[in-house]
Amino acid sequence: MIDSHCHLADDTFVPDLEDVIERAQSVGLAGALCVIDLTNSAEVDRFQRVRNLWPAVRCAAGVHPHQAGKYADAVDEVDRQVRHAVDTLDGLCAVGEIGLDYHYDFAPRGLQREVFGRQVGLARDLSLPVVIHTREAEEDTVRILRTEGRGEVRGVFHCFTGDADLAGQALDLGFHVSFSGIVTFPKATEIREAATMVPPDRLLVETDSPYLAPVPHRGKRNEPAWVTRVVEMLADVRKQTPDEVAAATTSAFASLFMDTR
Repeated sequence: MIDSHCHLADDTFVPDLEDVIERAQSVGLAGALCVIDLTNSAEVDRFQRVRNLWPAVRCAAGVHPHQAGKYADAVDEVDRQVRHAVDTLDGLCAVGEIGLDYHYDFAPRGLQREVFGRQVGLARDLSLPVVIHTREAEEDTVRILRTEGRGEVRGVFHCFTGDADLAGQALDLGFHVSFSGIVTFPKATEIREAATMVPPDRLLVETDSPYLAPVPHRGKRNEPAWVTRVVEMLADVRKQTPDEVAAATTSAFASLFMDTR
C-alpha cells in the first residue's frame, strides 16, 4: 500500500514523526506522497527530515488555492517558487496540491484561477503530474485543466468528494481518482458509488493526514497507517479483497508518480 496524499511535514507530526512512520511501515505501507505548501518555508525545510527517516517517501509541492491571495501583486513569483522546488526538493514528483476552493474563498476566485492555471501550465512544461484540490469549483477546475493542460497533463483528483459525474470527467481527462477516509463516513453514499466506477489502474488511496481520520478514528489526528481503513472500505464497495485493492492502488501510484524524475 501507498498513502498517495499526506502532510508528514506538517508541524503536528514534529514531536512523534519517527513513531508515525514506524506505524505506517508496520501495517505494510511501502511509501507515501508527502504534500508540501510552498508558502510555508518551515514545512519545506522539514521535508528533508521526512525523507531521511523514510527514503521511500516522495513529495509534491505547490501553491494551494487557500494561499493564492499571497500572490495578488506578484503572480510571477508562483512560477519561480515551483521551479525552485523542482530543482531543489529531493524526491519531488508532482506539482500540488493546486486547484480551486470556492467553499472557503480564502482568496479571490479570479486570483485562484490565475495561480492554478499558471501551475497547470508549468506542470505541462515540466512534464510533471498535478495533485488537484477542488471544492465547489468543479466546472472551473475541469475547464482550466483542459485549457492549460492541453490534454498533456496527468494527475489525480485528491480526496475525492464528488459524484459519479465528476469522477467520469476526471477519468475522461486521463486523471486518477483518490479516495480518503471520507469514504468511510456514514453519509458518503455518493462517494462510495463513484468509487465503484473507477478502473483499478486509476484508483488511489490516501489519508490527507493529519486531517480526515477515517471511521473509527474520527476526531483524532489522522496518520498514514490508517489508510488501511480506506482500502478496506473500497474493497467492500468494489467487491474485491483488501489485497486486491492494495495491489491495484500501489501499481496505479507507480504509473502516475514513479516515472517522473
